[in-house]
Amino acid sequence: MSAAEDQAEVQRLLRAMLDPANRADPYPIYDQIRVLGPMRLPEANLAVFARYPDCEQVLRHPSSSNDRLTSTAAQREVAAGAAARPFGQPGFLFLDPPDHTRLRKLAQQAFSPRVVKALEPEIVGLVDELLGRLEPGAEFDLIAELAYPLPVAVICRLLGVPLEDEPRFGAASALLAQGLDPFVAVTGQQSADIEERLAAGKWLRGYLGELVERRRVEPREDLISELIAAEEDGDQLSGEEIVATCNLLFIAGHETTVNLIANAVRALLRHRPHWAALSAEPGRAAAIVEETLRHDPPVQLTSRIAAADLTIGELAVPKGDIMMVLTAAAQRDPAAYDRPAEFDPDRGAIRHLAFGLGPHFCLGAPLARLEATLALSALAAKFPDLRPAAEPSYKPNVTLRGLADLPVIG
Repeated sequence: MSAAEDQAEVQRLLRAMLDPANRADPYPIYDQIRVLGPMRLPEANLAVFARYPDCEQVLRHPSSSNDRLTSTAAQREVAAGAAARPFGQPGFLFLDPPDHTRLRKLAQQAFSPRVVKALEPEIVGLVDELLGRLEPGAEFDLIAELAYPLPVAVICRLLGVPLEDEPRFGAASALLAQGLDPFVAVTGQQSADIEERLAAGKWLRGYLGELVERRRVEPREDLISELIAAEEDGDQLSGEEIVATCNLLFIAGHETTVNLIANAVRALLRHRPHWAALSAEPGRAAAIVEETLRHDPPVQLTSRIAAADLTIGELAVPKGDIMMVLTAAAQRDPAAYDRPAEFDPDRGAIRHLAFGLGPHFCLGAPLARLEATLALSALAAKFPDLRPAAEPSYKPNVTLRGLADLPVIG
C-alpha cells in the first residue's frame, strides 16, 4: 500500500478501536496497527505507536510532554475561544516538570512504602469481609461483590471520603474515566457525553474542595490531611492543587484496580490449570498480577505530546503532535515477548508498560499490586471451583477498558 493508504487504514483501525462492538477483544485491531508500524496522520497532528521499542522510547523521551496545552490541537482550540482547561487545574499526571516534579514529590509522601505496608491488614480485613458474604455454589457478580467495592473502600479510606458518599463518586468517576478516551484525536470531535462529564467534573471538584476545607480545620489520618500538611523545601500544595491531586488519585486508584482484579480472574477462569494452581498455592498471585498487567492491562493506551521535533524509531514527529502510545498492543509485540498472546504467569520476569515509565511512572503501582494480590489469593482459596456463570459485558471505556460485570458461580 502507499503511504496515504497506510494512513487511511490506521485511521480506520483507530475508529474500530473506539467502536463498543470491539471492546471485548480489541487485540486483533492492535495487532493490525502494530504490523503497519509507527504512523503519522498529518491532518490530525497525530502519531500512533504500537511496537514495544517505540512505545518505550516515547514514554522515556525527555521531550515527551504530558501537558495537553502543548499540543497543536489544543493551541488551535484555545485560539478559537475554547477554555484552556475546562475541568480546572489538572492533576500532576497531566503536567510537566517543574510543576509535575514539585506536586508529585509532595503527593508521593502519602504513598510511601510505610503507608502502603500499613494498609495491608485493613485490605486483608476488607477482602475477608466481602468474601464472607458469599457462599460456595452460589452465583454472584465478581465486579459488584469484590473487584469494585475493595479498591473503592481503600481509596475512600485513603482520601478520607465517607464511604456512604461513594455511589455519587463512583458515578462521577465512571463518566470522567470515559473522558480519557481519544475521541478528539481520532475523530476530531468530542464524545456525545461531554456536557455530562463537565457537570460530573465540576461536582467532584466542588465536593473535594469542601472536604479539603473541612480537613484544614479538623485534620484526620487520611491523605487529604497529609497533603495539606505535606511540605518539601518550604513548599506546600495550594487548595486547588490538593483538589486536582485527589481527583486524579480517586479516578486512577478506583477504575484501574477494579479492572486489574477482574481481568485477572477472567483470564484465570479461561485457563483452569492456572486457577487450580493458585487455589493450591496462594503465593502465585503476585506473578498472576504481573502477567495480567502485560496480557490484558487495565490501562490500554496513553498519550504524550512532542515538546520538540523528535524522532521515535524511524518516524519523525513534529513539535506539537499528539503521540498515541498503544501500550496494550506493545505488550503483545512478538518482537518483545515469546508467545505474546498467551496468558502465562509462569513466563518469568516480565517487562511491561502497564504503569508507565520515567517520571510519570504510576504513583499507586505498589498499592494496586497489593490489593490485587491479596484479593486473588483469598478468592482462589475460598472458591477453588469458581467458574463462569454467563458471558460478561464490558464498560464503554477504551483507555481504562474493563468489565461491567463478571457473573460467576462459587
